[in-house]
Amino acid sequence: MSAADENGLLHRPFKLIALLCAFIALALDVAALLSPAWVTSERYSRSLWEACRQAPDAWECDSTLQTDWQVATLVLILTAATVTLLSFLLSLISFCLGTYKRYYRVVAILLFAAVVLQVCALILYPIKFIDSSMLKIYHEFNWGYGLGWGSAIFMLGAAILYCLRTDVYEDAYY
Repeated sequence: MSAADENGLLHRPFKLIALLCAFIALALDVAALLSPAWVTSERYSRSLWEACRQAPDAWECDSTLQTDWQVATLVLILTAATVTLLSFLLSLISFCLGTYKRYYRVVAILLFAAVVLQVCALILYPIKFIDSSMLKIYHEFNWGYGLGWGSAIFMLGAAILYCLRTDVYEDAYY
């Protein structure tokens, strides 16, 4: 039995798990941004950057940045990814320097802001896509869109973990 167990101290590495969640959110966001498949059908694929149609002999691709809602979706997700990167770097630097308590609230606020931006983009995209009636055939929102939601979930988890007050029993861990 260790001295911490005898004294009744419990070590909970919430902030370390939050840092890992922020990293996973950032990785999922980058993968969602680079994903070639946000909406797909039998002969159609659409990402945030381009829309491709299968012609009889090859695929033809055009830019998707022609309407305001597509640009707005891309800007919202890029901004959310940038804010997540900033909060991840801030929390990583403060964690490594040992000044971790001072920046928890700032990192949590940044992550909550990133969640709001990401969720707004992920709600805007299917509403405006269906409203514009680009595809008259069966289509589905694919794994790129799902990665965006996964990123939002990990951002929210990290933000909640950074909000937890663990000052009392976390000092012994660090």
